[in-house]
Amino acid sequence: MKRKESPRKRGTLKRILRYVGRYPVALVSSVLLAVVTVAATLWIPVLFGDAIDCIVGAGKVDFDTLKTIFIKTACAALVAGVSQWLMSLCNNRISCNVVRDIRKDAFAKLGALPLQYIDTHSHGDTVSRVIADADQFSDGLLMGFTQFFTGLMTILGTIGFMLLTNWKIGLIVVVLTPLSVFVARFVATHTHKFFVEQTGTRGEQTAFVEEAIAGLKTTQAFAHEDENEETFDKINARLEKASLKATFYSSLTNPSTRFINNIVYAVVALVGAIDVANGTSVLGAAFTVGGLTKFLSYANQYTKPFNEISGVVTELKSAFTCAERIFELLDAEEESSDTGNADLGNAEGRVDLQSVYFSYTKERKLIENLSLSVPRGRRVAIVGRTGSGKTTLINLLMRFYDVTDGAVKIDGNDLREITRRSLRRNYGMVLQETWLKKGTVRENLCMGKPNATDEEIVQAAKAARAHGFIKRMEKGYDTELSEEGGGLSEGQKQLLCITRVMLCLPPMLILDEATSSIDTRTERKISEAFETLMQGRTTFIVAHRLSTIVNADTILVMENGSVVEQGAHEELLQRNGAYAQLYYAKG
Repeated sequence: MKRKESPRKRGTLKRILRYVGRYPVALVSSVLLAVVTVAATLWIPVLFGDAIDCIVGAGKVDFDTLKTIFIKTACAALVAGVSQWLMSLCNNRISCNVVRDIRKDAFAKLGALPLQYIDTHSHGDTVSRVIADADQFSDGLLMGFTQFFTGLMTILGTIGFMLLTNWKIGLIVVVLTPLSVFVARFVATHTHKFFVEQTGTRGEQTAFVEEAIAGLKTTQAFAHEDENEETFDKINARLEKASLKATFYSSLTNPSTRFINNIVYAVVALVGAIDVANGTSVLGAAFTVGGLTKFLSYANQYTKPFNEISGVVTELKSAFTCAERIFELLDAEEESSDTGNADLGNAEGRVDLQSVYFSYTKERKLIENLSLSVPRGRRVAIVGRTGSGKTTLINLLMRFYDVTDGAVKIDGNDLREITRRSLRRNYGMVLQETWLKKGTVRENLCMGKPNATDEEIVQAAKAARAHGFIKRMEKGYDTELSEEGGGLSEGQKQLLCITRVMLCLPPMLILDEATSSIDTRTERKISEAFETLMQGRTTFIVAHRLSTIVNADTILVMENGSVVEQGAHEELLQRNGAYAQLYYAKG
């Protein structure tokens, strides 16, 4: 029964060809250069055969003709070498450009993915798809191009020369040699699953290493190094096993095809030698010694592309598997498009939640029938136990997730009717988890306001109590920071994040444990700065230390996605309810 190629594989190939098709000049040049390379290469055996015929027989050496033949051979070899070099340049350009485009699309895709994808997929595996899998795909694509064009032209050229030289023996070669293709296809088909396992395990390994590096302090604090090493060894052993299987079974292709091709070569040599010895041909016109030499050379040239192609089966199968993983990322469902194109402009800061329902999964309900009205300039503190829905409420306000039912409105505008960019431009966020990008201190502070002046930057840093330690750094505001913040403490990194928001002065603020990594003395100073910053701005404060939100205009107490209490600090304490229990328990 004939095995059908899966639609997934056909789709992967079509998508690769679409990327390749973006570079028609390099592609056409590569094909033309392949024709020139093969033509020059195939002309050399003709010249060698003629040279042999010029020296057969005692005293019959034609030196004048030999001299001409040697000059032609040198010219043919030079043309073949130069054209092959130029073809390699074209193939390298195609391969590098294609992988560059795929990486560019993949990185752009990351920006379009919903927060849900990031929350539910391993960061390390995603990085592995964009970096490691793209590299592997590039190597396989380059090898495939290098072998494909020259191999195809060599096969077609040698068939033509062999049929012209002796069509009957040529047919024997043409009929028998493709058996090696069927062997290669059989082995390649049955090794695909091993390459899928190999790339998947490699992504798992990348994810674990990234996790281990990010949590190294915690690992060392709990003396968990041995357990981590044991887990890594298990993953590494599975990767070794999968890689060995993939490489071993695919490596059977080359010797199998070479065995078949050597048999074909031996048959041609035997029949041709008998033909030359008898002076008459059993199957066609008689061979000269030079003619037999040409034919054997062509028979070898004809089988060579099959051997080369079978030799890169490992790379090609691995490359296709890596391409499938990259395309899986590119095909991931994007964040729902903005149904409305309205620009929020500069918001006043009035926020309304009207009968909001939301859950991350259908099986587990979270927020149900939540209504809330926050006038402009009010400070709203959100408290509650872990898992009560505090962060979820922030995600809905920022439209990282869309509500299942109901509506969230800013200044009377449904969030789904305005663009996400204009919405988020009106918010300033300071999260418990600090994030700094690779670049200077100045570049990190100006993320929300790229055109900020030096004076504005310094004023914001002074207000955030960050100016002092910034000036003590080697190059001040021009000091280069790594992704992890270099030698900065967690408190200093958080001060930079606070400065970033103070520089933007957005109409609405979200402070999620914004001072959690700062010492008590600095926290009091920051609180003064926040008091100034929050004047006239709608502010949502997520806090675990309830002593930090006693001055909030409204405190929302959440349990299981619902607001169970709402009011000012003193008012809620007098009720002696859920808030009072949290306050006296945590202080």
